[in-house]
Amino acid sequence: MSKKTTEGSSKLIKNLRKWSRILHRDIGYFFLGASLIYGLSGIALNHLRDWNPNYVVDFKEINIDNTFEKGASKDEIIEWVNVNNFNGKYKTHYYPEPNQAKIYLTNSITVYLNLNNGSAVIETLKKRTIFYHTNYLHYNPGKWWTWFSDAFAGALILFAITALFMVRGKKGAWGRGGIYIILGILIPLLVLFLT
Repeated sequence: MSKKTTEGSSKLIKNLRKWSRILHRDIGYFFLGASLIYGLSGIALNHLRDWNPNYVVDFKEINIDNTFEKGASKDEIIEWVNVNNFNGKYKTHYYPEPNQAKIYLTNSITVYLNLNNGSAVIETLKKRTIFYHTNYLHYNPGKWWTWFSDAFAGALILFAITALFMVRGKKGAWGRGGIYIILGILIPLLVLFLT
């Protein structure tokens, strides 16, 4: 190989490393918010069996002196809601069991009322700070977000490729970095084959 060819290859590799660092850095800055959104919501959604990542659910048991008959009109139930000073306005209701009414109110309130004895459970939902909103975006709320999240997904691919060229020598992709690359590929493959 001639000296000129060697110098050309060396210059190409230096340029590749330089542009890899620039792209990795600048695109990383731009997608910092998206990284936090998908990171936080990903952790939250991984643990759906352990908690409700979108809402804090509160239950309160009370006894109500006045109830209504099954089949009561909408107006009668609206009146009942108003008399009992719930923190929400009537939305709808139904009867999941013969002696139970389930009444949905505004402000994310649901009343489970035993029509026989007046015992009731008030369920209140409150949006979780940060997690509700990050999960909302994670579930892809609209076309404009699809384009943004597709760009972010493309950026992740670019991050992976540029990372291969950023560091040279023993700590680079052909040294210690290569071991991490192999492990990072093997772990998902093992999960796929073993589950």
